[in-house]
Amino acid sequence: MTASEERTDGVRLQKALAAAGVASRRVSEQLIVEGRVEVNGKVVTELGSRIDPEHDRVAVDGTAIQLDAEKRYYMLNKPTGVVSSMRDEQGRPDLTRFTNDLEERVFNVGRLDAETSGLLLLTNDGELAHVLAHPSFGVEKTYIAKVRGRVAAQTLQQLKNGIELEDGPIAVDRARILQAQGDSRHTIVEVTLHSGRNRIVRRMFDAVDHPVVDLVRRQFGPLHLGTLRSGAVRELTTIERGQLLTIARAADAGQKGKR
Repeated sequence: MTASEERTDGVRLQKALAAAGVASRRVSEQLIVEGRVEVNGKVVTELGSRIDPEHDRVAVDGTAIQLDAEKRYYMLNKPTGVVSSMRDEQGRPDLTRFTNDLEERVFNVGRLDAETSGLLLLTNDGELAHVLAHPSFGVEKTYIAKVRGRVAAQTLQQLKNGIELEDGPIAVDRARILQAQGDSRHTIVEVTLHSGRNRIVRRMFDAVDHPVVDLVRRQFGPLHLGTLRSGAVRELTTIERGQLLTIARAADAGQKGKR
């Protein structure tokens, strides 16, 4: 059953949108009337429409809306020296120092090695985490790498064309030089790729004789680190949550289409 069908149970669509933080109930009503709201892929324009927040999928202007108030999504700027684990058996600094004060129990989506800093997503949404972390869904990550030596344009092209590593071929999606140090000792390079393989950026630069000195992940899918300070945690905005859910739902639909 969808919101466009007559039903007496469930929650009024505009109330659900307001509860999800999309807009006030009055503005949510306007969004519905303007035909900007979809329920289960169909545009709904009736203000009396009701939905089941646990099963119906709602989108506004093509962006998915999370109706489950218990789902939480956070961005962490992970410092160096911290392992991407909620419990490290070797006693090294782990992520719990950043999550202990959160009301919900969350876990990290993917990993950054201890020497790499930057954007790490934390959530209690297992379904979304599976999609975002799985390499077959191709979520892009952008890194800023400080590497040894002066990187030539030919080297960037080599990384784009693909190189062979011990666990198979790999190529970056995009790469550009941001800054070449005046003493020729280091180069700052921005690289974007969708691989989730272990220490992949470091291994790629090792393979072209430009070892990484410092590495920061600035972007994960639609999420940007921005000015979030090292060690800080913030909850994602409604727009950011919607962007992640849109990716996850599209991936899920693609998988079902292959069956």
